Amino acid sequence: MTDVSRNQAGSVAAEQKKPMETQAPPQESQRVSGPLHTPRGDTTIEETVVQKLAGIATREVPGVAAMGGGARRALSAMTERIPGSQTNVANGVSVEKGERQAAVDVSIVVEYGYSIVEVSQAIRRNVIRSVENATGLEVLEVNVNVTDVHLPQEDDDGGGGGDDGRQGSTRLE
Repeated sequence: MTDVSRNQAGSVAAEQKKPMETQAPPQESQRVSGPLHTPRGDTTIEETVVQKLAGIATREVPGVAAMGGGARRALSAMTERIPGSQTNVANGVSVEKGERQAAVDVSIVVEYGYSIVEVSQAIRRNVIRSVENATGLEVLEVNVNVTDVHLPQEDDDGGGGGDDGRQGSTRLE
């Protein structure tokens, strides 16, 4: 499409108009493309998804005996004994999520004999890797709240161990 106009000297100047589809509204042109926002559609991820991923990643770390605070752990332990019930993997995890970023808080009980600093660092690494790889969200921070230390004699089954067979432990000698 061509618009014709006259300049000050009276000559005809042709202006080429841009097609409609290239003139995006300002908000669209400022939008950053990424794995969750593509020209063909958007992907949204609920906070509960991030909570579950972070919970699973935290439980994978050697030295994590349990997750959540005392009352929540007690309730979770009772419900897990009901036949057919499942472990709540998001127990002890809270998430703040934006469009492209997330912040994660986890509450754990650490096994006696493990370095709390090393367990916390391992949790951060594992949660960040797991959430970022699965969702494409950038994890800004992972805060670890250690609520208790699990002693071997506290085992209900009388096993007295604390060694759960996981490799690569950060257990102190």
